[in-house]
Amino acid sequence: MAEPSRDAIETALRSVIDPARGADVVTLGMVSDIIAVGGQVSFALMIDPARAGEMETVRQAAEDAVRAVRGVTGVSAVLTAERPPSPAPPRRAVTPGAPPRRAPAPPKAGVPGIGAIIAVASGKGGVGKSTTAVNLALGLAASGLRTGILDADIYGPSLPRLLGLSGRPEQVEGKLMRPMERYGLKVMSMGFLVDEETPMIWRGPMVISALTQMLREVVWGELDVLVVDMPPGTGDAQLTMAQQVPLAGAVIVSTPQDLALIDARKGLAMFRRVDVPVLGIVENMSFFVCPHCGERTELFAHGGARHEAERLGVPFLGEVPLHLAIRETSDAGTPVVAADPEGPHAAIYRVIADATWEAVRHEREAGGRPPPRIVLE
Repeated sequence: MAEPSRDAIETALRSVIDPARGADVVTLGMVSDIIAVGGQVSFALMIDPARAGEMETVRQAAEDAVRAVRGVTGVSAVLTAERPPSPAPPRRAVTPGAPPRRAPAPPKAGVPGIGAIIAVASGKGGVGKSTTAVNLALGLAASGLRTGILDADIYGPSLPRLLGLSGRPEQVEGKLMRPMERYGLKVMSMGFLVDEETPMIWRGPMVISALTQMLREVVWGELDVLVVDMPPGTGDAQLTMAQQVPLAGAVIVSTPQDLALIDARKGLAMFRRVDVPVLGIVENMSFFVCPHCGERTELFAHGGARHEAERLGVPFLGEVPLHLAIRETSDAGTPVVAADPEGPHAAIYRVIADATWEAVRHEREAGGRPPPRIVLE
């Protein structure tokens, strides 16, 4: 089947009318970033942020129109907007010597049915963050917690492959989606909505809109905990999640060497600046044990993450070895905690999961913060 052309997509979108402005979305210049690869189409609709609620019906109509184009096998449309700069606040008289008053942060809207949200983050890519996140989630589920996992890495989603999942989420109740399920986890990822080889050439506002939809427009049901596999680094997506989502805390993943630890410090500092508790640090690829002779080799040094945790006053959650079994089970879509639940590597992740959940409880008790409440927006 021929791949849909940009002209055909734009022609279809000309049938979608913005009712308040009386013209189609193409003529109004609302359509941007059309990408069509292998039948999968994605695009953005630029809107006034004040009209976000009413424009959801226009977004759905745009998806329906493009879905009818010959050669289209899947559609993902997001709403995005450039917010005008906020007016400068009025100047206040300041008493000499008095500390400046800090404006209270606006409350973060909770996600219906979810008791706690844990971010798994890293300062850079390639440290095994996603493998850690999925095995952490499985460890939490093994301890009896109702657990879900959200793949927040829009540009490089990995959960479909790590969990051996394919297909598209079922759409229910209009715009809502039902998460996929595997090994007792509820799972959502951009990888379910676009083809694995489709590049996500999206600007920051589009990424933020997609993240919001995957978090708040999914029927998660009742969960004790949702693990969020964050993108690497400290960009728009990470900052938006930290500032707008009521995170119970963050887990930082790093390898032992200095270069990775430098970036891990940046991620840790970001969460602290936005008042998100750092639950602890995991040292991944901590050491290698030869399967033939049993000799232990510290390929990336050893103990750097533990030392960093002690220096910064945060818990050290555990160290995970560099082992073939962990890599092979991840590549096969059967993470080691699910593939060999009684094995030594699964035991490591279960200990990390228990320490993480204990840190969540400790933060709630120490800070006097109750669990995030259900908020219907």
